[in-house]
Amino acid sequence: MSLLVRINLALLAVFALGTAIAGYACWALLEDNARREVLNEAALMVDSALATRAYTSSEIQPLLADQIQTAFPPQSVPSYAATQNFARLRARHSEYTYKEATLNPTNPVDRAADWEADIIQKFRNDSKTAEVVGERDTPMGRTLYLARPIRVQGTCLVCHSLPAAAPRSMIARYGSDNGFGWKVDEVVGAQVVSVPFAMATASAEKAFHGFMISLVSVFGAVLLAVNLLLYALVVRPVRRLARCADQVSLGEGIEHEFPQGGAREIASLARSFDRMRKSLEKAMRMLQA
Repeated sequence: MSLLVRINLALLAVFALGTAIAGYACWALLEDNARREVLNEAALMVDSALATRAYTSSEIQPLLADQIQTAFPPQSVPSYAATQNFARLRARHSEYTYKEATLNPTNPVDRAADWEADIIQKFRNDSKTAEVVGERDTPMGRTLYLARPIRVQGTCLVCHSLPAAAPRSMIARYGSDNGFGWKVDEVVGAQVVSVPFAMATASAEKAFHGFMISLVSVFGAVLLAVNLLLYALVVRPVRRLARCADQVSLGEGIEHEFPQGGAREIASLARSFDRMRKSLEKAMRMLQA
């Protein structure tokens, strides 16, 4: 096996190991950054929903207060306003979903699923928990979710304390069986934003592929440069020396000097061979004499 082949095999082994380590570390970092970025966007959307709820409660509800008894306008409900606002936001961010999951909702559409009920229970059990982030399996694959608690405010009791105190129009629309008995500061639900895990890793995969292509390209350039240098500084001078040594061993060209030049070590080897050639030449002359 030639010297170049052995060196290339050693370099390939080192590169394979280095690429595996660098690839693993790079992917872990990129995936974590992408996941964090997606969750930050989800948090921003929850904040937007909270702002919509606050605006509806303070600005819209007072304007519609006189109409509530005769014709219940859903636009006066903060959760409805937040959900509708997010539905329009999904026109540009279709991968995100938003739900105000509630244990005892007025509208059955908002009833929490089992996994959402578990999150709500976490908020109810620990009042200091302000946010829950996690993953779950769905028919679309792994999904990231971010949830924040929905706490009852004083204004909520206008509609959700007792059926007798609720607006007649709301009772006529939704009935008197659900959405009542709430208490101030009680956690009754959670704002949940979900996004497929593929969304979190899409940008990470793109960056990872670019990094790996760049790494392989750099290695290819380094390998080419090493081979050119080895050939120019080592392989070619050694081959010339070997040809000259073969000629001398056959008694041919003993009067010709070994080629000089190349790396310092090769040049030193050439001088040693040349001294040996001169010694052989003197010995041959003595024998002929």
